[in-house]
Amino acid sequence: MLNRRTFFKASLVSATGLLLQSCASQGQERQIRVGVTSRPRMLDPRQATDALSSRVNRLIYRQLIDFNESFEPIPDLATWQQISPTHYRFTLTEFPRFHHGMPLTAEDVAATYRSILDKALGSPHRGSLKKITKIEVLNNAELDFHLESPDALFVGRLVIGILPKDLIDNQHAFQKTPIGSGPCFFKSMTEQKLVLERPDAVQLVFIPVKDATVRVLKLRKGELDILQNDLSPELVSYCDKLDDLNVQWHDGTNFGYVGFNFEDSLLSQLEMRQALAYGINRQAIIDAIFDGHARLAGGLLVPEHWSGVADIHGFDYRPDKAKQLVDSLKQKQPDLVNDDGMIELSYKTSSDPTRIRLATIYQSQLRKVGIALKVQSYDWGTFYNDIKQGRFQLYSLAWVGVKSPDIFQYVFDSDAIPPKGANRGRYRDAQADALIRQAGHTQSLTKQAELYKALQRRLQETLAVIPLWYEDQYAVTRPQVKGYQLYSDGRFDGLLSVELSET
Repeated sequence: MLNRRTFFKASLVSATGLLLQSCASQGQERQIRVGVTSRPRMLDPRQATDALSSRVNRLIYRQLIDFNESFEPIPDLATWQQISPTHYRFTLTEFPRFHHGMPLTAEDVAATYRSILDKALGSPHRGSLKKITKIEVLNNAELDFHLESPDALFVGRLVIGILPKDLIDNQHAFQKTPIGSGPCFFKSMTEQKLVLERPDAVQLVFIPVKDATVRVLKLRKGELDILQNDLSPELVSYCDKLDDLNVQWHDGTNFGYVGFNFEDSLLSQLEMRQALAYGINRQAIIDAIFDGHARLAGGLLVPEHWSGVADIHGFDYRPDKAKQLVDSLKQKQPDLVNDDGMIELSYKTSSDPTRIRLATIYQSQLRKVGIALKVQSYDWGTFYNDIKQGRFQLYSLAWVGVKSPDIFQYVFDSDAIPPKGANRGRYRDAQADALIRQAGHTQSLTKQAELYKALQRRLQETLAVIPLWYEDQYAVTRPQVKGYQLYSDGRFDGLLSVELSET
């Protein structure tokens, strides 16, 4: 796999000259139009947290570190040396020019990370970098990061786009006029579109179209060229059957799961959680809803991750076992049984049609084992607020684009219950806590991998959540689109080399 330092150079060398020849011959701007669900919310990488903004920012800014296919940190702008457990030295191997003309140096790197650590900025990334006590610039190419305590995952945290120091000092509004040193520079942004330009003068135009069906119609009419993700499975299947559209797929990392409220007297019982896990036929849902374009999940991290676990895959579909567990619970606690002789549970989901359809399938499957699932759907804001506040019995969400295993501390540590973290299910397990904290203190990545693998086995053993699947990434394009490349984390890097032909 090409890393970001060589990706764009290689794409230019291999260009075929097909790029929008007909438009160029008519004196029009050469454009590749990408349909997105909304306008990117934040083009200042120090403040961006949503997936769309982060993917667009990768095109505008360069970063110190990137990740390989196993999600291990690799150099982008810089190599590094660990001088001591709390002292890292980074050496720039490139000095690309920012889009306002100044070369990127170690001073810009230091200024970017110092600004993130400044409480006044209010960066959401400050927490993950809080161990930094000092950043020292040695010369134009070298700088040192000093930490208050060891952090084996520190290098992988340095993935934020680098901004120019002179503009940081002048409090430039990067959100309105982003200036980085990446392959694309910012042209304009309105409510109707965001325009970036590649070095070959091809414009990447991101056009917000909220309704998924309308996005597909605009693609068919030639008003858009590329859609990536954010369609219902039914719409993707429809597109796949059309001669005037192409669909391509790539294994994904987005982890879908069903969450429990561990403060609920019923769901705090392992037998109840096991009955639910055994009662859901995940593979049948993958085949029916996703047309096979997903893979069964075990741990939160995909198996190919450096600390992923290849030999866990969640719970097999065992309806007889699920019914046996339900019957046992009903005998022990007859007050749980409703008038229909079933155990009743509430399941919350968003009003997205695909999520509602999934909920009705869970409902149908679980009814066969003696569980009556009451489905409650809400608009996204209401639903998500209820989940954060713990107002649920069951719910389903997905973790998107996870790369660092410290996600486990954020999601499953007993000290990470909202608002301190994202332990929305109020999961508490002393053994899991011990593994999380032991992993956080070890300096060996090999030992960390062992601990995180043991943790994922413990999370499955205690059924912290029901792991569902990793959904595939996909793109729907017009036939004129040539050479678009997908990535497991959904990044937009394929736009750097994609071409349009006349036919």
